[in-house]
Amino acid sequence: MAHILAISNQKGGVGKTTTAINLSAALAAQQQRTLVIDLDPQGNASSGLGYPRTDVTMGIYDVLMGFRDLDSVRMPTGLDNLEVVPANRELVGAEIELVEEDEREFRLKKVLDTVRDQYDFIVIDCPPSLGLLTVNAFTAADAVLIPLQAEYYAMEGLGELLRTVQAVRKGLNPTLAREGIVITMADGRNNLCREVESQARELFGAEVFDTVIPRNVRLGEAPSFGKAIVEYDPKSTGAKSYLALAEELLNRRSTKNAALREVS
Repeated sequence: MAHILAISNQKGGVGKTTTAINLSAALAAQQQRTLVIDLDPQGNASSGLGYPRTDVTMGIYDVLMGFRDLDSVRMPTGLDNLEVVPANRELVGAEIELVEEDEREFRLKKVLDTVRDQYDFIVIDCPPSLGLLTVNAFTAADAVLIPLQAEYYAMEGLGELLRTVQAVRKGLNPTLAREGIVITMADGRNNLCREVESQARELFGAEVFDTVIPRNVRLGEAPSFGKAIVEYDPKSTGAKSYLALAEELLNRRSTKNAALREVS
């Protein structure tokens, strides 16, 4: 049964999509059957996995609106164990169209429930906003993972995101958890980066992953080739970092599952 993970931060440019793509690919490299849902109308996760939004004729929009089932739009990638449901251009108008639909917050959940037993992880790349698409992701997800850029305005807007998580937990998805926070785009030589990381660890403690994702040229290059970093340059610092993050996530999940078994 898949663990459904929403990758979210409404502040743009924090490594959200980079994390969605490369964490998913790293999980797949560790033999985890993984599905990426590109719920961001910009479609960067799709293009980063080989499906530019302008070339996608059917995608997650069609599924949310009930025009297609998931089987007809999920696509293979260049990696074993990794599939993607791409974003198409029509997704831009989905938030407005969904407003008039019944149970609009549960559209994605109902879709993912039909394939949940086919994967180990389903990773949702959320839009850089807290609108109806993100609410759909949070309602469908088991947990939210937050990329946090190591820069001056890193904490700006984080409180609003956490309040949205709490609101969804209260009204739509009572089991929604916070998977944790990942420090991204870090430069260990920069005092400010170290200060931001230290502040995040002081505020959120063990919620912050030990693995830190550094700034890495190869990470920036990989999407232009439609590849995840573990495929584009598996020996790069970026690839090693995301493989380490995937391993840490799997270890956390294993520890939590073991604790739940003891309680039951």
